[in-house]
Order: sequence, then structure tokens, then C-alpha cells
Amino acid sequence: MRLILNLIWLVLCGFWMALGYAVAALICFILIITIPFGIASLRIASFALWPFGRRVVDRRDAGAPSLLGNLLWIVFAGWWLALGHLTTGLLLCLTIIGIPLGLANFKLIPISLLPLGREIVRVDDPYGPDRLAFR
Repeated sequence: MRLILNLIWLVLCGFWMALGYAVAALICFILIITIPFGIASLRIASFALWPFGRRVVDRRDAGAPSLLGNLLWIVFAGWWLALGHLTTGLLLCLTIIGIPLGLANFKLIPISLLPLGREIVRVDDPYGPDRLAFR
């Protein structure tokens, strides 16, 4: 079922949302000081491309720099990426088949606004959110 949902997602909105994150990453890589934002943007792009079967967990080792970085991210890139998820989610919810995909788009809004201090893991990861403690 994950494969089918991911393929439908890829065709209807995943490619375009991942492209938006890739553009944001490219802009961040051009400006040298924002390279960590570019890396976070690419990480979210892979999640936006193929989201079913993965989830977002908070990192326990994230601190004040992540909070400051997230505030900067919201101002410069997060709001328009979140707006893209909101628009796409609303359009997908207009059809019966698109409702699960629209809801998945709404679930991507928090990570598009606050990407630093979070990690994307597989749903069947044996360590779950505590996987960082076992490294």
C-alpha cells in the first residue's frame, strides 16, 4: 500500500514539492553561510518526494542554534514552502482519491516551517525516535 500511495503522491504533487525544496537548497548553497539550511532542505526534499513509510522525529541533541536557525528559515524559505503544501493539500482534498494525499501534505507543513532539529526515519526503524541514543 505504501508503494501505491508513494507512486500516486510522486505523480500528483511529490515531484513538484521536492523541486521547490531543491530550489530552496540551491539558493542556500549559493550563500555560503546558509549551507546547513540547504542540507536540511535536501533532506526534506527526499521526504517530500517519497513520504509514506517514513516519519519525522525530534532530535534530542538539538538546542538553541536549531531554534534560531528555524526562525531564520521561516522568514526566508519556510513560509512559501508551507504555503505550497497548503495549496497542494487543499487542491488534492477536492477529490475523494486525493484526500489521503492532501492530509499528508498538511502533515508536511510543520517540517517545512521548522526543519532544523528534526530527523526523518523509517516507520519500521527498530530504534524509533531513540535511534540517536544508540549511535
